[in-house]
Amino acid sequence: MRTLKYNQAISEATVQCMKNDPNVFVAGIGVKDPGGIFGTTEEANELFPDRVFDIPNCENAFAGITIGAAAVGKRPLIVHPRNDFMFLSTDMLINLAAKWKYMYQNGTSVPVVTRAVVGRGWGQGATHSQSTHALFAHFPGLYVATPAFPSDIKGLMVTALTGDVPVVILESRAVYGLEDEVPEEPVAIPFGKGRIIREGTDVTIVGASLMAYEALRAAAILSEQHGISAEVIDPRSIRPLDEEIILKSIAKTRHLVVADTSWATYGFAAEVAAVASEKGFADLQAPVRRVTLPDSPAPVSKPLEDAFHPTPMSIAQACLGVLRQEVQVTSHVRDVQEAFAGPY
Repeated sequence: MRTLKYNQAISEATVQCMKNDPNVFVAGIGVKDPGGIFGTTEEANELFPDRVFDIPNCENAFAGITIGAAAVGKRPLIVHPRNDFMFLSTDMLINLAAKWKYMYQNGTSVPVVTRAVVGRGWGQGATHSQSTHALFAHFPGLYVATPAFPSDIKGLMVTALTGDVPVVILESRAVYGLEDEVPEEPVAIPFGKGRIIREGTDVTIVGASLMAYEALRAAAILSEQHGISAEVIDPRSIRPLDEEIILKSIAKTRHLVVADTSWATYGFAAEVAAVASEKGFADLQAPVRRVTLPDSPAPVSKPLEDAFHPTPMSIAQACLGVLRQEVQVTSHVRDVQEAFAGPY
């Protein structure tokens, strides 16, 4: 099978869905710019220039416009170059799109698909590098995906653009350069189905978004340096969440570490810990450990950023703690986006 990078997989899913359904259109700030949102909208704009719309800074208004378009049969794909900008569209997404099928009881939905990029690192600071997935996953009526790998982003986009549920897809910019095997056909991946991306027997690591990739690297450190077998689960979508795959893994390893790109309090890691406590407590031999951001906004300076974000080393150290091994992780792996220098 051929391989694609993450941004190439997004582009291919978008173009294939636009070819298959003339109602699909793309809109967002910068989607028609040269380069097209890190290469994700460029080909769509070349092939369907009349169905790719650059919009001004009017996030809430345009969210409402696209919900109206979806209500009459269109398939909007909205793109935010930073997910922080979605705060301005939350009223429409949460109070209208998410609640549409519940309020109107007429058998209809408004399947708006919203893509947004998380800009961790390279000095993005407190207002341009947040991971907002937990916020949107809090509300019934929205599906929220955090795919980390090219094959998963393509499959979930195909499902989103052919389904009947409003969807938020959050993409970490840090994984845009990752490459793996991607089917050429538009093969759908269902929401609510996670996958085991590395099998293990000693400890389970659940990682959303970039943390799925970082958990893989942590598992390699644990295996090579400490002889520990870690099982890594990528939930792919956090709402709906595949609880079964997590609970089965806990039953096998009896230890759980959850890694997230956001804060611990009221976050994704807290939700997974709650599921383990309520439904898998009898299988656990140690308290669940969460590896998340410090309880403060993101700093701007590079040294502070390096200390702020979870890493494969901090995830591996948490696993050693859960397993009550009083040793320190001494190995070091390179930052996932060390070579990326912008622009923004």
